[in-house]
Amino acid sequence: MSLPSRSLVLGTLASLALLGCGDDKAGTASATMGTTTITTAPPPTTGGTLQPTTTDGSASGDATMTGTTTATTEGVTSTGVPTTTGSTTEQVKFDLGVQPDGGTSGCSGNGGGGGMPEFSFIWIANSVEGTVSKIDTFTGVEVGRYVTGPDTSGLGDANNGPSRTSVNLYGDAAVANRNGGVTKIAARLEDCPDTNGNGVADTSTGPLDVKGWGQDECVLWHHPTPTNPLAYQEGPRPLAWVGEIQPDKCPAKNPPLWFGYYKQGQNLGAFERLDGATGQTLDMVDVPWSGNAWGPYGGAVNKDGDFFVTGWSSGPAIRIAHDTLEVTVFTNNGFPSYYGMALDAKGELWVAGCDSNIYHLDPASQIWTVVGTGPGCMRGLMVDKMGRAFIAHNGFPGGMVVVDTNTKTILNPNVPLPGSVTPVGISIDVEGYVWVVDQGGWAYKVDPETYQVVLQVMGLNQPYTYSDMTGAGLDLVVNPQG
Repeated sequence: MSLPSRSLVLGTLASLALLGCGDDKAGTASATMGTTTITTAPPPTTGGTLQPTTTDGSASGDATMTGTTTATTEGVTSTGVPTTTGSTTEQVKFDLGVQPDGGTSGCSGNGGGGGMPEFSFIWIANSVEGTVSKIDTFTGVEVGRYVTGPDTSGLGDANNGPSRTSVNLYGDAAVANRNGGVTKIAARLEDCPDTNGNGVADTSTGPLDVKGWGQDECVLWHHPTPTNPLAYQEGPRPLAWVGEIQPDKCPAKNPPLWFGYYKQGQNLGAFERLDGATGQTLDMVDVPWSGNAWGPYGGAVNKDGDFFVTGWSSGPAIRIAHDTLEVTVFTNNGFPSYYGMALDAKGELWVAGCDSNIYHLDPASQIWTVVGTGPGCMRGLMVDKMGRAFIAHNGFPGGMVVVDTNTKTILNPNVPLPGSVTPVGISIDVEGYVWVVDQGGWAYKVDPETYQVVLQVMGLNQPYTYSDMTGAGLDLVVNPQG
């Protein structure tokens, strides 16, 4: 896949950096030649009332963002302070052209289903503070930060421990909290209801504007899960939206959402499919599960809506059929150590192992293959439209491994990431750039062809997300030729 709009976007980045020249002391940033660094201050401590929750009854138990943009051009650093509102990325439309599958350009969303993208966001969980950051992938500006669940423990919102995000083809995000519950957040301001009747949708405009739980009107619903620590030590982790496309080739606004968690006392993986509009349970499936306390760990959906799930370390790999709910277990002989996972355009499974192995599964033949190894524990994984799998690794220093999923060969055994601490998550944005989430507190935006870091977003708080943070993984299986 070529990147035809790269010059447009980089030109926009340079323009943003040069708009407001001045000396602002709100934050600092460093940049290397050709790299733009976006730095934002951490959010203040927030309180708030509890958000009303949506449940089917089956679950029991328990103003303006200010940052500093630094760009280096020909050795000269210019610093400015961008001002961002919740709707900035919708007022500025990027003319990226119609997708090559012939889809309509009238679709609203972030590029899914062949439409022209109105926006492109990556949603990254700040696990230790119980929030998720919404970042514009074109500019690197964080345009929203949201508390991801109610304080059911009495220990504060941060105890939710968000660790996975999934983005549907319409652009909305779902967040899984380790300590209980799944939350949906709207991507577009016009989809945020004015629940308090003040004439506007009250929502975060950036990392310095975090609303208390129940106060952000773009947080649409929360589906609770059992939190009894004896029976449910670990809450939801794998989650994935279904890729529904309407007859007009536009993405459905409220597709179903799959997620799973561990019934530790019963050694069962518990899986639910939710109504995307309400958060209510549509289907429930229990699958025998054992091996460790984390239970079901990674999840992805194919074009048919089948939910693929892998466990952590020696846990199983399964598929739950969308139509029949039939469960298939894919046995991998030996002692695999699973971590990150994703599907390629053909719906075949790729798994990164913390044992340094790269695993491939052909679901049709149920044959596993070890494609190669990396220089350390392999973490997040995502496949792009060119069939390249990008895998974060925790060798020293951390970086990426690149694999050709078509020929099943390693293209690059170690792409360095300058200053990396612990690369965890990998995602692909609407233009094809690779995003790497590092627990050190930032995210890299990397050119998939040159491996150069073109942008680095700072100000995240020990981020830990390696699921489909942009919706590109879902778009790949639904629209593989796009």
